[in-house]
Amino acid sequence: MAYFKETSDKELFSLIKNGDHKAYTELYNRYSPVLYAHILRRLNDREEAKDIIHELFSYIWVNRLKIEIEGHLSGYLYTAVRNRVIKVISRRIVATKHVDMHRPSPYNNIASDYLIRENQLRDLIEKEIELLPPRMQEIFLLSRKKFLTHREIAYELNISELTVKKQVANAIKVLRTKLDLIVNVFFFVFFL
Repeated sequence: MAYFKETSDKELFSLIKNGDHKAYTELYNRYSPVLYAHILRRLNDREEAKDIIHELFSYIWVNRLKIEIEGHLSGYLYTAVRNRVIKVISRRIVATKHVDMHRPSPYNNIASDYLIRENQLRDLIEKEIELLPPRMQEIFLLSRKKFLTHREIAYELNISELTVKKQVANAIKVLRTKLDLIVNVFFFVFFL
């Protein structure tokens, strides 16, 4: 297993696609502790966190030939975990609503409001990203959605790394300026 310690995530996933169980074990050992801690912080439930880790890595092994990862493997894993955590929270909200159907609880409303506001904020951010100049938008999305490094983006678009760095910084600056007011309003309304 010491061999795999030096293996990049990309090479490791390529080996997994070819059915290498030792590479799969290395992937599990490399990422499960940090993903588990991340899930546990969100859900505060050890068993649920273990279940999500087990389900995620089982899914990866079973579907390894179908999975296409654009960008970094760590980004894929964190996105997969985030989506599973959101499902668990949604199920909890639904289950709580069924149990407490006749007894309204302020905690359910807070969780629901939080998810609604989070979705609204995400939509606003997406709309603001769409308003960026086309090249800046393309570079920003490659950086933030596909988790490519500045070097990878520069290579893919045949531009300098410095140009990529400046475009990402400018995009963040533009978005921060435009979204600052919106975010402040969201937080103000949320904490009323």
